[in-house]
Amino acid sequence: MSETGRSIQRAHSPAVSAAKARRWGSLYYAEHWLRVLAKYGWSVFLYSVAQPVAYLLAMGVGLASLVDANGSAAFGGVGYLAFVAPALVVSAAVMTASGEFSYPVMDGFKWRRVYYGPHASPLAPEQIATGHILACGLRILLQSLAYFAIVVMFGAAPGPWGWLTAVVGTVSGLAFGLPLMAYAASLTKDSGQFALVQRFIVVPLFLFSGTFFPLDSLPLAVRWIGWISPVWHGTELGRVFSYGMEESPLLTLAHVVFLIVATVAGWILTRRRFVVRMGA
Repeated sequence: MSETGRSIQRAHSPAVSAAKARRWGSLYYAEHWLRVLAKYGWSVFLYSVAQPVAYLLAMGVGLASLVDANGSAAFGGVGYLAFVAPALVVSAAVMTASGEFSYPVMDGFKWRRVYYGPHASPLAPEQIATGHILACGLRILLQSLAYFAIVVMFGAAPGPWGWLTAVVGTVSGLAFGLPLMAYAASLTKDSGQFALVQRFIVVPLFLFSGTFFPLDSLPLAVRWIGWISPVWHGTELGRVFSYGMEESPLLTLAHVVFLIVATVAGWILTRRRFVVRMGA
């Protein structure tokens, strides 16, 4: 006890701190990343929620009034807003992932080299990579939940399992974002690669993944884009959960397997690239 009667707070010994870092390092780095992100809370909110909601109003409400006037047979017997809402949740998650797993990774290795400070501590490269992934995954999940809550307010998720659309959106974002993160971790020079990814991968996936109309209404020449797109697989799963879209159970299983395999493969590749880039 001190002279004032209060207990003295003592820091952990270096050995104890190092042991805790080795055990919980991924969570420590995720906490750091989230604390930094919190300083840009309003920007994150506007990008993650306000902008997609504006899209929902424009495409799901404005356009829906015109589409529904001509019948809903082309959309599985549901209104256009219910049809497009899961796609918008998933697309917003993938677009957020495309931002969080590209430039910030380059920033961590090259521009501000923010990964190397934690790496000077007992944190391993795999923990830093995993912490970044966990923090981004949490951000995408919260964004998807907020977006889905707004979808519910519009009455566009009539099914009892509709809330799983937010989970599907998160996994879809990771299925796209983690392979991108592994690619970003391999770059040593920014030559506009991420701008090309946005223009020639993200935008086509958004447009040709059954987002605004059924994929089978597209010609075969571009339909294959949807088949390899996390956006399409996530969107179809979201529609199954949101309003009970009818499809083959095998196809539903294929959506799940595709998203899980892409996520796990991206996670493994990312961890390996971090080890190569930063040393074991």
